[in-house]
Amino acid sequence: MFDKETQCIIGEGGNGYEASISPPIFQTSTFEGGGEYSYTRLSNPTRALLERELAELEGGKYAFAFSSGLAAVNGVFSLLKSGDRVLISDDLYGGTYRMARNIFAKYKIGFEFVDMSDTELLEARLKDGAAMVFAESPTNPMMKVAPLREIGLLCRRYSTVFAVDNTFLTPYFQNPLDLGADLVLHSATKYLSGHHDVLAGAVVTNRAAIAEKLKLISMTLGNALAPFESWLVLRGIRTLALRMEKHQRNAFAAAELLKRMPKVESVIYPGLPEHDGHGLMNDQARGYGGVVTFSVDSAETAKSLIRGGRIIKFAESLGGFRSLITYPLTQTHASIPQEMRERIGITDRLLRLSVGLESERDIAEDLEFMFGCGY
Repeated sequence: MFDKETQCIIGEGGNGYEASISPPIFQTSTFEGGGEYSYTRLSNPTRALLERELAELEGGKYAFAFSSGLAAVNGVFSLLKSGDRVLISDDLYGGTYRMARNIFAKYKIGFEFVDMSDTELLEARLKDGAAMVFAESPTNPMMKVAPLREIGLLCRRYSTVFAVDNTFLTPYFQNPLDLGADLVLHSATKYLSGHHDVLAGAVVTNRAAIAEKLKLISMTLGNALAPFESWLVLRGIRTLALRMEKHQRNAFAAAELLKRMPKVESVIYPGLPEHDGHGLMNDQARGYGGVVTFSVDSAETAKSLIRGGRIIKFAESLGGFRSLITYPLTQTHASIPQEMRERIGITDRLLRLSVGLESERDIAEDLEFMFGCGY
């Protein structure tokens, strides 16, 4: 088995198409002959290559590429049936919350929001029965770390499907299937593609029965990833290892700098020894990612920072080459009710920084400028 760096570069070791080093794009809606490939909504060689590589990177057997991260979440939630009960991270991406509450709850699927770092609480809820546990680790945006091995054992004990959103760490830094998960999700829009130029999602599993259901869901809902977008994600994966290492180095430096800023009240980054989940991350992951969340002294300070700098720009999303600052209150988590936001810590003073690939010095100087300390 190759190291992750090599897996990202060579994929399966060859594309099988006239010895091409970069895979071709099968930009076609249909195929002649009714063989393995007949219609791109059902299957396409470019997407199939991406799916095989995603499965290999995550240590899985089956992978499905979707048209966005939320389309991947839709695919996973579509495994549920009316009357099912889901235990889901209480600190999670606002789009996932919106899909759970506004779409799937209409089909009488119950979603209960749980602090996944509290396994005693989780087990107490599991004793009442649950079809699925859905966790982010680390969470968006509060960077809480879930004990994935322990949750995996609990889910086995109670015959519950365990799904993990691995977007923040990618298969380069963390492999939830190896820790007991049944399903791993990604917004491939983020680090997997890494270039701010594609929307994509992915689901990986080792369970054949789940894979058969996901295949039916994908071809029926028609939300599989298109050929060109599949190729863009494949291109991004080639540099995933290099980018994740650089994102992480820059994130460490940014976190340490933010800790010294007089208007910063707290910095949340799992790579910092003082983070509550630091030891757990060392046990179940190989890195800490490139996202730093921090809280400042006032809403006014937060609003001044989101004007951005010469390098760091105010924009949604994360995981691309450019450093982006996000205001979760009005952007990624605006759809979450105020009471829930306040309980988990999403206030008008909270900011999320996706640290990009620029030079460490330039990021530092830009942060100092944004805080009124530089240039």
